[in-house]
Amino acid sequence: MAQHVGHLPEHGAEQSAHPATFKKRGVSLHCMIELSLVGVRVELPSNQPIVLLKESGGDRYLPIWIGAGEATAIAFALGGVETPRPMTHDLMRDLLRETETTVERILISELVDSTFYALIRVSADTGTKEVSSRPSDAIALAVRINAPIFAAEEVLEQAGIELRDEEESEVEKFREFLDQVTPEDFAGGS
Repeated sequence: MAQHVGHLPEHGAEQSAHPATFKKRGVSLHCMIELSLVGVRVELPSNQPIVLLKESGGDRYLPIWIGAGEATAIAFALGGVETPRPMTHDLMRDLLRETETTVERILISELVDSTFYALIRVSADTGTKEVSSRPSDAIALAVRINAPIFAAEEVLEQAGIELRDEEESEVEKFREFLDQVTPEDFAGGS
């Protein structure tokens, strides 16, 4: 059974961003479904990286096509790779720590014209805010700080896929691939 975690609070007018990102302003999203990160892979023959998320306690998967840089950032974090200087998402993590800001959750909030949108819910002494983000950046941050990842039910209805038993073996092969892939595998590209 999917984990449903309440409703998003209504947004204040002070948060302006791309209009499609917050088209649901003033209207609560139905429910949020917790997701687990299966991993990243390169889709062949296009060499386009994807991040694969799975509904916690459910059968749906959510594939999101991402850029090579974000795929590398996620793979580095999953593999525990430390770089000599902070990568962008490491810098984001460090800024949040230094300002005593907590990431409560990541939400894949919408799918509009084949583009996914995400919200990073942060809290600090000054209150709670939701910041618009690309899902790939939000996920790369979530992996670094162990923040929970959710998707709006509507997004899973639109883009989620259910895998049959024979497809489950493909997911298992994917997991084996992830165990063998290195971040350098994502360094080449377009």
